[in-house]
Amino acid sequence: MTNLRRLIAAIDTPELDRASALVRELAPHCGLVKLGLEFFLRHGPAGFTAAAQGNPVFLDLKLHDIPNTVAGAVRSLLPLGADMLTIHAGGGAKMIAAAVEAAREATWRPKILAVTVLTSLDAAGLAEIGVAGGPAQQVLRLARVALENGADGLVCSAHEISLIRDAFGAKPILVVPGIRPAGAAVGDQARVMTPEAAIKAGADYIVVGRPIIEAESPANAAAAIAAAIR
Repeated sequence: MTNLRRLIAAIDTPELDRASALVRELAPHCGLVKLGLEFFLRHGPAGFTAAAQGNPVFLDLKLHDIPNTVAGAVRSLLPLGADMLTIHAGGGAKMIAAAVEAAREATWRPKILAVTVLTSLDAAGLAEIGVAGGPAQQVLRLARVALENGADGLVCSAHEISLIRDAFGAKPILVVPGIRPAGAAVGDQARVMTPEAAIKAGADYIVVGRPIIEAESPANAAAAIAAAIR
């Protein structure tokens, strides 16, 4: 995997024209572009196709429902040809297995990635929803359930990369959001790391949004991050 391939640019905008322009500008500087829930709910499959323009896409919808519903949602998304698709590991073993099985129905199937603990949550945030032990313990618990039920990889914060690698080895694909270049604003993220540190820790992919798309020149910002992890 090249260092260029490791960078995922998060196209976090609900505007179709803006998303399409960003994809055109950023695709040469990254391995995939990420389209998320806000964009997809507004524009649907047609908007996905228009914005993606044939480029590899990380479709980040974080599906979470009963197993039958999630399997049906995955089947509905397969014709789009996304390279990666997210589900919530918190949906449990049966839901994860159902999503994986549905994805296998496609000739070109997306990698199913299970989201462990959102990077906006810290120990206090988890405690508020009844999860004791902090992010690391919860990430490992959910990672085990996801990987034992066929998930291709995980979405986790950079702070849990080494824990996951120690527990599960090099095979799981690790996609890491909450990445902020040195000096960039943290925003609403609670567990962040620089691009260089995340790659060194063992991330397969890093996801960078606002520091790229809000830059004066998004292309230059993406190119600088790609150079930093090269």
